[in-house]
Amino acid sequence: MGTKNTSLRDMRIYRATSSLSRPIADATHDISKIAFYVLEVETREGIVGQGYMLSFHYSPLAIEGALKDLKRFVRERDYQAYETLQLQKDYEAESEYFGIPGLQRWALATLNVALWDAWARMLGQPVYRLFGCSRKKIPVYGSGGWISYSDEELLEEVKEYQKRGFQAVKIKVGSPDQERDVRRLHLVREAVGPGMKIMMDANQGMDVPSSISLIERVKHLGIHWFEEPVVNTDFEGYALIHQKTGISLAMGEREYSAVALRELIGRRALDLWQPDLIRLGGVEAWRDSAALAAAYHIPVLPHYYKDYDIPLLATVSMPYGAESFDWIDGIIDRPMEIINGYALPREGEGWGFRFLHQYMTEVE
Repeated sequence: MGTKNTSLRDMRIYRATSSLSRPIADATHDISKIAFYVLEVETREGIVGQGYMLSFHYSPLAIEGALKDLKRFVRERDYQAYETLQLQKDYEAESEYFGIPGLQRWALATLNVALWDAWARMLGQPVYRLFGCSRKKIPVYGSGGWISYSDEELLEEVKEYQKRGFQAVKIKVGSPDQERDVRRLHLVREAVGPGMKIMMDANQGMDVPSSISLIERVKHLGIHWFEEPVVNTDFEGYALIHQKTGISLAMGEREYSAVALRELIGRRALDLWQPDLIRLGGVEAWRDSAALAAAYHIPVLPHYYKDYDIPLLATVSMPYGAESFDWIDGIIDRPMEIINGYALPREGEGWGFRFLHQYMTEVE
């Protein structure tokens, strides 16, 4: 394939808001809207790739600034769509002065995802087929259970997941009053019965004593695993919780590198690795972290981006499952099909779906 076909011609930035957007809250954040940024790259032959990041309402001027800086950088150079690593290396050198982890990496990773989409579309293949892969069904769990929900909203959500065939749900914990967490978890168990797995997620909003206390108070409910009980840098805290309770611990969504993974492996304090595709830096970084986890027999259960994660899970040796939100389904052309709590990678070219332009506003 000649250079002319793969060279990048343009990069466009869009804002989009979920058709399901509403205020929600977990133990550490009040979220006013469910919103995204979408990047489009276009080759000189007119092949278009898309990638997106979940941005909520946070720092729109800073995010747009990072994306615009990256757009200018790409336009001033002649990259091929497949040069994901070279582009990353060059831009990290360019933007190092103000730091790479954070907004710079979010911007780069969103572009990385769009480039993989474009490159796979040029080849006429789904992204997952560009790697060694196994096209098996991936378990998917229903995520939500927000602390801001009323009891009625909570039960309505988990019952709807169960009605749709999901076999596991995740509930937010870390309320100021632990009694509320205990009561909500009991309500969910009563509502879904003994056959559905229940997980809990504190979003780093608890300390070690309160985490241990909550685990002891609800362990008879059969909690499957506990996500981010304490701040992500408290490696000793994770080790102590693991040692004292024996509960399976999951974390990784806040990480911009594999440092936390290595630290928790060394302390035998992690059971499930939850890489965030955008925070880590894109497809290559995600797969690298999954390989490190697999070397220590830790399965991969990624954070949030199911439409990218399910195809990527088909390319790694220890896939555990994916997190499901319906947030983009109303603004894309092909929502992912989930049957009885399982999904397969889409067979369309690239990532197999597109954001619809009628729901996107271009950022000038």
